[in-house]
Amino acid sequence: MYKLRTKLTDLLGIHVPIIGAPMFLVSNEDMVVEISEAGGIGTFPALNYRPIEAYKKALHQIRERTSKPIGVNIIVNKSNQRQNEDLKIGLDCGVNLFITSLGNPKHIIKEAHLNGAKVFCDVTNLEHALKVQEMGADGVIAVGSGAGGHAGPVSPIVLVPWLADQLDIPIIAAGGIAEGRGLAAMLAIGASGVSVGTRFIASRESRVSQDYKNAVIKATPEDIMMTRRLSGTPAAVIRTPYTEKMGSELPMAINILKNHPLTKKYVVPLIHYLGMKTLEGAIEKPTWRSVWSAGQSVGLIESELSCKEIVYRMIDEYKKAVEHLPTVENI
Repeated sequence: MYKLRTKLTDLLGIHVPIIGAPMFLVSNEDMVVEISEAGGIGTFPALNYRPIEAYKKALHQIRERTSKPIGVNIIVNKSNQRQNEDLKIGLDCGVNLFITSLGNPKHIIKEAHLNGAKVFCDVTNLEHALKVQEMGADGVIAVGSGAGGHAGPVSPIVLVPWLADQLDIPIIAAGGIAEGRGLAAMLAIGASGVSVGTRFIASRESRVSQDYKNAVIKATPEDIMMTRRLSGTPAAVIRTPYTEKMGSELPMAINILKNHPLTKKYVVPLIHYLGMKTLEGAIEKPTWRSVWSAGQSVGLIESELSCKEIVYRMIDEYKKAVEHLPTVENI
């Protein structure tokens, strides 16, 4: 096992600064256990398990297999009526890290800290990052362009140092990172670690369909498209005949209802629900309605590996990247 010390590893008590990103409908118990056992920290979205009893069971099974740090993602907007229960169960099961997204994390931060857990918040800009730092967040996950799922608009190579110049808490880079060169680059510009998602889709422990894994392996960065059709906000998916037909924007009538004060609270959850059902159908079995979430790092993925192999290979590649950097000479 390797050790690469940063603010992230010190904060969480892990060996290498790699977070297995929580991927909706993809992350599972095996992936969490294997990433954590390899020295990083495995995470998963609480809403991957429904009903809530399945979430509790999954956490117990993970804890039976590893004592290493693990993490859970909780959506903190009003549409997630489970968030308080998910937090309580996570704390009861010894979850070390909570990753919040899509809302106000103040309550999560307060309760997690009372129980000794850490909280990282997804951010895409400086304004939100400063807000969650003021709330007491332990770190931010800087989601830049190139990420899978809900990617931010700013390049990670700009977003990370931009945040690093203004924040006092660790910054975790997310977006376009699938191997050790990306890890080296992000640490060099101010990140304390990386959040890796797409690379782990094509892992042996991943239970998605083989069609999905093959699509990740075969795709190039140019095959990734952004669409609002799944959740109303831009999400990165692999271009397929179905996503081309589906288009990238919401129908005009739905968009009007989504933004209207009187209908917004009803329409937004409906868009999320229908998008979730579309993703579920594509992930669970082959279908002509292929909607596969992935980021631009698909272009760096050439084979299916185990989660441990992915972590170990990233550190090997990191070492080689650092060794081959040119040195400055006085002249």
